[in-house]
Amino acid sequence: MALLYGLLWRLLLFLLHSNRALVSWLRVRLRNWKGRLWERAMATLLLPMSMAGFPDHRGKLNHDARRTAGNGNCLPNRRHRWLTDGRSLEKLPNHIGLLVVEDEPSYTDIANLVVWCMAVGISYVSIYDNHGIFRKNNSRLLEVILIQQQHLLGTEGSKYNVEFLSDCADKPHNNVLSCRPTVKVLSPEDGKQSIVKAAQQLCRSVENKERSSKDITVSMLDTLLRESNNIPDPELVVKFGLVNSTLGFLPWHIRLTEFISLPSHRNISYEDFWGALQRYCECQQRLGQ
Repeated sequence: MALLYGLLWRLLLFLLHSNRALVSWLRVRLRNWKGRLWERAMATLLLPMSMAGFPDHRGKLNHDARRTAGNGNCLPNRRHRWLTDGRSLEKLPNHIGLLVVEDEPSYTDIANLVVWCMAVGISYVSIYDNHGIFRKNNSRLLEVILIQQQHLLGTEGSKYNVEFLSDCADKPHNNVLSCRPTVKVLSPEDGKQSIVKAAQQLCRSVENKERSSKDITVSMLDTLLRESNNIPDPELVVKFGLVNSTLGFLPWHIRLTEFISLPSHRNISYEDFWGALQRYCECQQRLGQ
């Protein structure tokens, strides 16, 4: 009897293990079958979409190619948009400063900013970098500005001939007409050093007995500094870079200036520039009140 129970127990264990093995095999097969079925179903659904997407993609490429080939047709729309944007602002700066505090200035991006300023109706643009790179290479900057002016404005760019003021005497560049908008390239020499030069001039006038010390006032110093700069104070300065400093940008002329910071001037878009103008338009200047 004990032998019979032992055989029966082994038979039950064999059936149990066989059942587990069969269940495991069926699960694997079912999972693989579901995976293949899912792949086939997805392929069936995505195939028409992919086949339909290729013509659209080719059509988009052809459209972009036609748009690039006919770029001249886009210029009037672009100019009209910029002009409309400038007129839509309740407050547009008459003088804007472009303060670059980055180590590697981009002539093309700065030139684009200058052209955009022209297009929206800003009359004066000051360009400043702490190392005086633009000042030392003002002829190259002017050349790039003229190139981008032709590229972005086309034949209409002739209406925006710039007066390029690059030296301390503010003499216009010989290669451009003396009409607005006016572009001035600044360096640290036009900042604190201009105040020192004005103070030295006043001291010499007192030494030469041309003036008395009582005649020296803040308004007189202000007049000398404005004569040396020869352009109105900037209402807006857009600072490009992560350095939280003006780095000597016209300290006497920015008492009422609004500063807006952008991460970089490199690869800047018109939308970034337009966003800065909108932020300036929304600023409330209380002027000490």
